[in-house]
Amino acid sequence: MKSNPYFNQLPDNYLFTEISARVRIFREQHPEAQLLNFGIGDVTQPLVPAVTDAMHAAVDDLTHRNSFRGYGPEDGYSFLKQAVIQNDYLPLGIQLHENEVFISDGAGSDLGNLSELFTADNRVAILNPAYPAYLDTCVMAGRAGTLLENQWSRIICLDCTADNNFIPELPAGQADIIYLCFPNNPTGTTLTRSQLQMWVDYALTHHSIIIFDGAYEAYISDKDVPHSIYEIPGAKEVAIEIRSYSKSAGFTGVRCGYTIVPEATGLRSMWMRRQCTKYNGTSYVAQRAAEATYTPLAKQQLAQQINYYKQGALLLRNGLEQLGYNAYGGINSPYVWVKTDTDSWTFFNRLLQQCQVVCTPGVGFGSEGDGYVRFSAFAGYDQCQLALQQIKQL
Repeated sequence: MKSNPYFNQLPDNYLFTEISARVRIFREQHPEAQLLNFGIGDVTQPLVPAVTDAMHAAVDDLTHRNSFRGYGPEDGYSFLKQAVIQNDYLPLGIQLHENEVFISDGAGSDLGNLSELFTADNRVAILNPAYPAYLDTCVMAGRAGTLLENQWSRIICLDCTADNNFIPELPAGQADIIYLCFPNNPTGTTLTRSQLQMWVDYALTHHSIIIFDGAYEAYISDKDVPHSIYEIPGAKEVAIEIRSYSKSAGFTGVRCGYTIVPEATGLRSMWMRRQCTKYNGTSYVAQRAAEATYTPLAKQQLAQQINYYKQGALLLRNGLEQLGYNAYGGINSPYVWVKTDTDSWTFFNRLLQQCQVVCTPGVGFGSEGDGYVRFSAFAGYDQCQLALQQIKQL
């Protein structure tokens, strides 16, 4: 037996696992401490009533012979696919066919699994900093090359810094696969329509594919920020879009999302074949819950919840700026990206030990993230207020 050697090239600890480990040690040493956790971007508000009512009804369906559901379609039930098309895309003027919508158990799974559609010799461009799973899945697939001085030999780094307003420049050479996430995790920044058009034009010219992570679309406020990459002409030929109900409807524990693979990309049938072999479908209860997010009552309830998180993000950004920090994001995003006066882990430890506040070290998102930390407003508005009071101690 020979194991996959590329796994040995991964860092020993995943970023969020390392954060959890350090927090656990602190709790053991200081059991009396009341920690405020802004580290892992997990939601804290409960599911809204319109969604849980639908889940209860779905469970009831499973208790009767005439409404029982066993294995569902690998690509999702038609009722949810149609709800996605009618609510998320048609209002934007985007036409999709039902067979281009694939329901899954969340964005994280699809981000990793899509890697299977491409050969190992494709050149990949990834934002720096970026959600760690983009790079890790490329390393696992043998697509990253070798690690030399914090740089993978076959990965094109798209640096996002304060100097370029965290908007990356187009690759100078050929990038076959491009990972984009906007609104961005971790920086909280966005692309305008004209800026995103440049990436679509690049992909069309270079016959590239863009994997577009739109997990935070629900937090967009600015009118010139597109809600979908398919608002950009030509994008259906070169882009796969991934969405999640985790941050828009609090489904981090329910697990449901979807991926759009347009026929024009030439990858739809491959992805369908992959799903039929390796995925038995998202649970019926989760899909009924997702369908319910599009009802008028749920939309109203979820808008209040999202606004609650957005108010916390803006409070964090403004409060940290008043304390003298350079802060970014927090407007079209639940994340606030903050410049520190030390390296990321030193600031993380100082904040934990002196203020009992947990953040995310920016270096865990890439080398350009060192000297920054990320705050997640999912902790809640009241927690944001308390954290600002405690950070004043620094």
